[in-house]
Amino acid sequence: MPWQEVSIMSQRLEFVTLATAPKANIRHLCRCFGISSATAYKWLQRFHAAGANGLADRSRRPHHSPSQTSAQMEAVVTKLRHKHPAWGGRKLEARLHELGATGVPRPSTITAILQRHQLLDPQESAKHQAFVRFERAAPNELWQMDFKGEFPLPQGRCYPLTILDDHSRFAVALQACARNTRNITQSALIPIFRRYGLPDWITCDNGSPWGSAGRSHYTAFGVWLLRLGIGISHSRPHHPQTQGKDERFHRTLKAEVLRYQHGASLRDWQHHFDQWRVIYNTERPHEALNMAVPASRYQPSQRRYPERLPAIEYGPTDIVRKVRHYGHIKYAGRDYHVGSAFYGLPVALRPTTTDGSFDVFFCQYKIGALDLTNNKLS
Repeated sequence: MPWQEVSIMSQRLEFVTLATAPKANIRHLCRCFGISSATAYKWLQRFHAAGANGLADRSRRPHHSPSQTSAQMEAVVTKLRHKHPAWGGRKLEARLHELGATGVPRPSTITAILQRHQLLDPQESAKHQAFVRFERAAPNELWQMDFKGEFPLPQGRCYPLTILDDHSRFAVALQACARNTRNITQSALIPIFRRYGLPDWITCDNGSPWGSAGRSHYTAFGVWLLRLGIGISHSRPHHPQTQGKDERFHRTLKAEVLRYQHGASLRDWQHHFDQWRVIYNTERPHEALNMAVPASRYQPSQRRYPERLPAIEYGPTDIVRKVRHYGHIKYAGRDYHVGSAFYGLPVALRPTTTDGSFDVFFCQYKIGALDLTNNKLS
């Protein structure tokens, strides 16, 4: 199958980066990217022979030689800084080494070069302070998903949808959406699931369209994820650190893209997003990854997206009830509110070790607890 039409060069670079990562499954990646093994190995061969240059008609490497003078190296540093105006000394040093430059200065020297050429903003530099991060053990165990606010266009608005893999910091998605509604978000996610597979869990904030934490706050969008076998959780209100990696990604997106680029339409912004997402995943050194790139730690999920939702099945000992109008179920002669998002779907009651107490499940996920002693479902 041919490469897809959008960002062909970006897809080639992303593919070869993922394919050269440790434990990469080439056949699985070919299925994810919709290409034949012959095409895959052709680009891998070119990539191994000439690096990124082998994937493009023009070279991406800076000019260098063993006899380079200090002035020439400063020109290389400043040129790369102009290309990535939000990168500091450590990222520029790592990228120059990756590009094959010789005589690369230390990060402190690069920072001095940037200062001499007035390429550092003191206020921006003060914002970058290290903090402790925690991560999942493997790719696709957890994705963080959010909208990066919104901004106006000549006609309409742009809502950037962002999805970040917690383990690798790989930007799974950066999509320019017209609104943050369920239908638009779901339509944006389907091709992403087809390309990268399904994660085990997704965490998001308390905004539209995913709803919020707490009883009866599941939305139709959240129920769709549960039916796909994706757990969903929400950050606590006013605690953005729960979405810390995606929030940090938003800061980087603002500093490296939104601050400099301009676009009159969603298509324009999607073009900017596509170009930068590849840079972020395959070129931009990440300090939390010991200056590796996110694509070096990411592989698509083996859980494929089902084109038809799987049937909902429960065990023989489960007490199954169909959710009725207004999100209620009936048990032991009383109505209990489960949530209107589950209308028309079956849920299961499973007895606990406490008399009169049941756990309420939808598919394999616990969505509530029923206590008959006080006639309460929480």
